[in-house]
Amino acid sequence: MGFFDRLMGVSAEPAPAPITTPAPRALGETATFLDLHDAAVGEFLRGGHVSNAGVEVTTCEALKNATVFRCVDLICSSIAMLPLNVHRELENGDTEKAKDDPVYRLLRRRPNDLQTPFEFKFLMQYRALTEDNGAVALIVRSGGKPIALWPLDPSEIEIDLTDTYQPVYTRTTQKGRVRLDPRDVLHLRGMTFDGVHGVSRVKRAAEAIGIAIAAERAVANMFRKGVFATGAVSIPGELTEEAFNRLKAQWAERYEGSGNAGSTPILEGGSTYVPLAINARDAQSAEARKFQVEEILRVFGVPRSLAMVDDTSWGSGIEQLSTGFVRYALNSWFTAWEEAIGRSLLAHDADLVAKFNPDALLNGTTKEQSEVFAKASGAGGHKPWMTANEIRKLMNMPAHPDGDGLVAAGTPAPNPGNDNTDAAPTDLNT
Repeated sequence: MGFFDRLMGVSAEPAPAPITTPAPRALGETATFLDLHDAAVGEFLRGGHVSNAGVEVTTCEALKNATVFRCVDLICSSIAMLPLNVHRELENGDTEKAKDDPVYRLLRRRPNDLQTPFEFKFLMQYRALTEDNGAVALIVRSGGKPIALWPLDPSEIEIDLTDTYQPVYTRTTQKGRVRLDPRDVLHLRGMTFDGVHGVSRVKRAAEAIGIAIAAERAVANMFRKGVFATGAVSIPGELTEEAFNRLKAQWAERYEGSGNAGSTPILEGGSTYVPLAINARDAQSAEARKFQVEEILRVFGVPRSLAMVDDTSWGSGIEQLSTGFVRYALNSWFTAWEEAIGRSLLAHDADLVAKFNPDALLNGTTKEQSEVFAKASGAGGHKPWMTANEIRKLMNMPAHPDGDGLVAAGTPAPNPGNDNTDAAPTDLNT
């Protein structure tokens, strides 16, 4: 039993004999300490990173930064809100939802007894973003079929490879060490440097986040201890206590508060008013905070507009930025989810695939959708390529008895939503 096992009170169950591939502390670094007073020792034990700004950057501390919180919340919420369906590939190349498969019900209805699909996907995506082990969930099976998905704390999981390159998952809790069957583990990871562990965006951006946190603390300290006078009254000589109190009372009465805004100070006895301007150090601090916002946005791939940066405005360009966010920041996570599910949950049937529906994020306004659907159904002389029922399906509307045929080009196209008995069109969130 190792030193840390004895320290944590872990049982002496013999560990497997794998080739250990521990996650690196930082790119190009090794876990080497000068002595017990080295700050990196505490960092190593707590799983954080002491940045050069003197700030320990843990996930908890990083999320106190508004930019980090917004990026993590935006990515996790976007992933969690999207439908994640299991499809069956048919012989003719088409696909259909595999509603009869238990994995479909887990991903769309109830992953476990505690969480909704939104909550499960949010937590898994959050851990994939912030933990070096990525996100790990235990697959509970009954009769060989998955019946629940339970997220596990990544800090309790050790991931190794055997000499035959088979993954080994060991979970360490207060009750001891448990070897998990790789077939019962759903492991979600994005970027990886060793093919086994994931990459924590928080740890890799620790320096940028550390500077941002240090700047916020400096500003908070200035508000707590700093002086916010806009000017000073200079008086030659020394005032008596009585004269000082009289001047102070008169100044407060005549010039303080919104009611006295714009008043012209009248001074006596050789007094002069000296206005104070913001100094270069304060101006530089404000610029540094703005720069750190951009640095953090780069790490997570979030556009400035979606991070609510104040020098952006909502307009025609926002749509393109939002589309770019889906294509270049979220699409890689869609693929990571789909392939991880295929590896761990759909191996029993080669015709089953998991698919997100990103159209729920990319669909335009009602006017834009109507124009596209009108052209697709043959309006305006266009050659039709969609039936009315195909369009109605995208709009979450039931099929119409007369909606299965294509309309010849040049003839009036049926209105796929012109049915008073149907519900109003909704988005593509199916």
